[in-house]
Amino acid sequence: QVQLVESGGGLVQAGDSLRLSCAASGHPVSAYNVGWFRQAPGKDHEFVAAISWSNEETYYRDSVKGRFTVSRDNAKNTVYLQMNGLKPEDTAVYYCALSSEPYSVQITTKTAFGFWGQGTQVTVSS
Repeated sequence: QVQLVESGGGLVQAGDSLRLSCAASGHPVSAYNVGWFRQAPGKDHEFVAAISWSNEETYYRDSVKGRFTVSRDNAKNTVYLQMNGLKPEDTAVYYCALSSEPYSVQITTKTAFGFWGQGTQVTVSS
Protein backbone atom coordinates (compact mmCIF):
# COMPACT_ATOMS: atom_id res chain seq x y z
CA GLN A 1 0.00 0.00 0.00
CA VAL A 2 1.43 3.36 -1.00
CA GLN A 3 1.86 5.99 1.68
CA LEU A 4 2.35 9.69 1.02
CA VAL A 5 3.83 12.06 3.59
CA GLU A 6 3.86 15.82 3.04
CA SER A 7 6.27 18.14 4.77
CA GLY A 8 7.56 21.68 4.50
CA GLY A 9 4.52 23.65 5.54
CA GLY A 10 4.65 26.45 8.07
CA LEU A 11 3.78 30.01 8.99
CA VAL A 12 5.26 32.64 6.68
CA GLN A 13 4.67 36.25 5.72
CA ALA A 14 3.20 37.40 2.43
CA GLY A 15 5.84 37.32 -0.27
CA ASP A 16 7.84 34.53 1.32
CA SER A 17 8.54 31.10 -0.16
CA LEU A 18 8.05 27.52 0.94
CA ARG A 19 8.89 24.20 -0.64
CA LEU A 20 6.55 21.35 0.10
CA SER A 21 7.73 17.78 -0.28
CA CYS A 22 5.67 14.67 -0.82
CA ALA A 23 7.58 11.50 -0.03
CA ALA A 24 6.08 8.23 -1.22
CA SER A 25 6.75 4.80 0.22
CA GLY A 26 5.46 1.33 -0.47
CA HIS A 27 5.31 1.78 -4.22
CA PRO A 28 7.33 3.56 -6.89
CA VAL A 29 5.58 6.66 -8.17
CA SER A 30 7.31 6.92 -11.53
CA ALA A 31 4.30 5.59 -13.45
CA TYR A 32 1.76 7.80 -11.69
CA ASN A 33 0.58 11.37 -11.97
CA VAL A 34 0.99 13.37 -8.76
CA GLY A 35 -1.25 16.23 -7.80
CA TRP A 36 -1.29 18.90 -5.15
CA PHE A 37 -4.59 20.03 -3.69
CA ARG A 38 -5.44 22.39 -0.87
CA GLN A 39 -8.31 22.91 1.48
CA ALA A 40 -8.99 26.17 3.25
CA PRO A 41 -11.28 26.29 6.30
CA GLY A 42 -14.89 25.89 5.30
CA LYS A 43 -14.05 25.14 1.68
CA ASP A 44 -13.76 22.04 -0.45
CA HIS A 45 -10.48 20.67 -1.77
CA GLU A 46 -9.25 22.60 -4.78
CA PHE A 47 -6.73 21.63 -7.39
CA VAL A 48 -3.41 23.46 -7.15
CA ALA A 49 -0.91 21.75 -9.43
CA ALA A 50 -0.05 18.41 -10.97
CA ILE A 51 2.77 16.71 -12.80
CA SER A 52 2.36 13.85 -15.23
CA TRP A 53 3.93 10.45 -14.81
CA SER A 54 6.11 11.20 -17.84
CA ASN A 55 7.38 14.40 -16.21
CA GLU A 56 6.55 16.15 -19.48
CA GLU A 57 3.38 17.95 -18.44
CA THR A 58 2.55 20.23 -15.58
CA TYR A 59 -0.72 21.91 -14.74
CA TYR A 60 -1.59 24.78 -12.39
CA ARG A 61 -4.65 26.59 -11.23
CA ASP A 62 -4.72 30.11 -12.61
CA SER A 63 -4.15 31.83 -9.27
CA VAL A 64 -0.78 30.12 -8.72
CA LYS A 65 0.62 30.20 -12.26
CA GLY A 66 3.98 31.93 -12.30
CA ARG A 67 4.37 31.54 -8.52
CA PHE A 68 4.24 27.77 -7.91
CA THR A 69 6.32 25.07 -9.56
CA VAL A 70 5.72 21.34 -9.29
CA SER A 71 8.56 18.89 -9.90
CA ARG A 72 9.40 15.28 -9.22
CA ASP A 73 12.47 13.21 -8.42
CA ASN A 74 11.58 9.61 -9.19
CA ALA A 75 14.92 8.38 -7.86
CA LYS A 76 13.89 9.74 -4.45
CA ASN A 77 10.22 8.83 -4.93
CA THR A 78 9.44 12.43 -4.02
CA VAL A 79 7.42 15.26 -5.55
CA TYR A 80 7.89 18.91 -4.69
CA LEU A 81 5.81 22.06 -4.79
CA GLN A 82 7.89 25.22 -4.76
CA MET A 83 5.73 28.13 -3.71
CA ASN A 84 7.03 31.65 -4.21
CA GLY A 85 5.36 34.96 -3.64
CA LEU A 86 2.92 33.48 -1.16
CA LYS A 87 -0.29 35.35 -0.48
CA PRO A 88 -2.72 35.18 2.45
CA GLU A 89 -5.26 33.51 0.15
CA ASP A 90 -2.83 30.60 -0.25
CA THR A 91 -3.45 29.68 3.38
CA ALA A 92 -4.74 26.10 3.50
CA VAL A 93 -3.86 22.53 4.27
CA TYR A 94 -1.94 21.19 1.29
CA TYR A 95 -2.27 17.58 0.23
CA CYS A 96 -0.37 15.56 -2.31
CA ALA A 97 -2.14 12.77 -4.12
CA LEU A 98 -1.21 9.90 -6.41
CA SER A 99 -3.34 8.90 -9.36
CA SER A 100 -5.38 5.76 -8.91
CA GLU A 101 -4.07 4.19 -12.09
CA PRO A 102 -0.63 4.22 -13.74
CA TYR A 103 -0.18 6.16 -16.96
CA SER A 104 -3.48 7.92 -16.39
CA VAL A 105 -4.61 10.68 -18.74
CA GLN A 106 -6.68 12.37 -16.06
CA ILE A 107 -4.51 14.71 -14.11
CA THR A 108 -6.45 17.65 -12.73
CA THR A 109 -9.63 16.12 -11.36
CA LYS A 110 -9.79 15.11 -7.73
CA THR A 111 -11.53 11.83 -8.50
CA ALA A 112 -8.55 10.66 -10.56
CA PHE A 113 -6.39 10.47 -7.44
CA GLY A 114 -6.84 7.51 -5.15
CA PHE A 115 -4.00 7.90 -2.67
CA TRP A 116 -3.69 10.93 -0.42
CA GLY A 117 -1.28 12.19 2.19
CA GLN A 118 -2.29 13.58 5.56
CA GLY A 119 -1.65 17.18 4.56
CA THR A 120 0.63 19.96 5.73
CA GLN A 121 -0.56 23.36 6.95
CA VAL A 122 0.52 26.48 5.12
CA THR A 123 -0.35 29.78 6.76
CA VAL A 124 0.49 33.08 5.11
CA SER A 125 0.14 36.22 7.18
CA SER A 126 -0.38 39.64 5.64
